[in-house]
Amino acid sequence: MKPMGKTRRMLSVGLGGVALAAALTAPAQAHGHGDGGPAPKWQLTQTGTDARFRGLAAVSRTTAWVAGTKGTVLRTTDSGHTWRDVSPPGAGGLEFRDVEAFDGRRAVVLAIGEGEQSRVYRTEDGGATWKESFRNSDPKAFYDCLTFFDHRHGLAVSDPVDGRYRILSTADGGRSWNVLPNTGMPDAQPGEASFAASGQCLVSSGPHDVWLATGGAATARVLHSADRGLTWTATASTIPAGDPARGVFGLAFRDRTHGIAVGGDYRAGQVSPRASEVTANGGRSWLPAAAPVAAYRSGVAWLPHSRTAALAVGPTGTDATTDGGRTWRTVDTGSYDTVDCAPDLGCWAAGEKGRVARLAR
Repeated sequence: MKPMGKTRRMLSVGLGGVALAAALTAPAQAHGHGDGGPAPKWQLTQTGTDARFRGLAAVSRTTAWVAGTKGTVLRTTDSGHTWRDVSPPGAGGLEFRDVEAFDGRRAVVLAIGEGEQSRVYRTEDGGATWKESFRNSDPKAFYDCLTFFDHRHGLAVSDPVDGRYRILSTADGGRSWNVLPNTGMPDAQPGEASFAASGQCLVSSGPHDVWLATGGAATARVLHSADRGLTWTATASTIPAGDPARGVFGLAFRDRTHGIAVGGDYRAGQVSPRASEVTANGGRSWLPAAAPVAAYRSGVAWLPHSRTAALAVGPTGTDATTDGGRTWRTVDTGSYDTVDCAPDLGCWAAGEKGRVARLAR
């Protein structure tokens, strides 16, 4: 959902993300900065559709892609003032749940579903034309998420097939795909699956590291590979599972060691205790947040140029952290499914009923 991969760019330390996070989490009565300006807030844009967008790629403050229901793909290049419908022709019956954008013209989108409903499309001209580069032929496979390490190398993940997660790999920017051997993949638990809720069940950082979030089984897990998906290790999550609706829904890594996981129970009205956790060792172990997100959250993103600030979103609101995910505070009550930030501090969120917002300063 990010150019060059979902999570690999948040590496440098600067003041921009820190100041943004401080403003987001300031007490409600203190809406001003030192310069007297208003605090940042989500600013809804007019998309002209009621599609639900769970796929989001923030390229910059001005440029973003969203992908969602009814085969809908939109792109903006003017900060959301206008959105262009760039949906692939004939895709109206597909459910797009992830989009990875390299820039304003090149992007890859994933459609989910059983059998041939799982497909990948790529564009090189801003969505004017698309090429279908993968169509799943195995009725037992159901693809959930995409991630890219760089402009060429990327992975997609399917729910377990014959007892193990299936990994799809590309080495040419999504123009062609191959199923990787599953010999290095641990056995799946009974009922284990990944959630195609935000495009963040599979995320990468750097040239080789990738993480996979799971739920639905007795224990939620986070799987990690340090060799682009050839071999994996599994670690138990502290986020409760034990039900098909519960587990880890979204991951974000600002480098190959520091990560945040969010999730819970996606059913409306169900409580989601301990719905966020952190790791400082690349996912070898996870610690529950001391003050977790307020409710079920499906998407999470580090703020650019900050080692400690991040946003998490879900149907009941947005939470912010300024201490690396140890404590969270609700800063907005609007409904969003996914969130993404670009290196120039352009942060976007998307969700139901055509909702797409930009973090306005």
